[in-house]
Amino acid sequence: QVQLVESGGGSVQAGGSARLSCAASARTRISYNMGWFRQAPGKEREFVASISWSADFTDYAESVRGRFTISRDDAKNTVYLQMNSLKPEDTAVYYCVAKRWEYIYAGTSGDTLDAWGQGTLVTVSS
Repeated sequence: QVQLVESGGGSVQAGGSARLSCAASARTRISYNMGWFRQAPGKEREFVASISWSADFTDYAESVRGRFTISRDDAKNTVYLQMNSLKPEDTAVYYCVAKRWEYIYAGTSGDTLDAWGQGTLVTVSS
């Protein structure tokens, strides 16, 4: 099973930016679609963004569209989430996720994902 390790979380001022990284233990260029979910205190995990293994498809939650950008570097087996114009409501634990073969969409259930990272906390202060 592919293992995912996130980094880049921390405390950020509202309006600021942060970049999350997710390193995979195995090559993900072939067959693995990647993405990010997040979970705020007292809430269920929700979809944030996704990118296909070939990088020809991306999807974003409406709450982050235009502010967040997902990308991947297959040479490094790494996926990134660039977060700009951060808001206090973006505060959450962010999880890197992977799904083999099938695309990840905004409507994808977290129960169908094949791998999860341990999570990294992003705190946005006003």
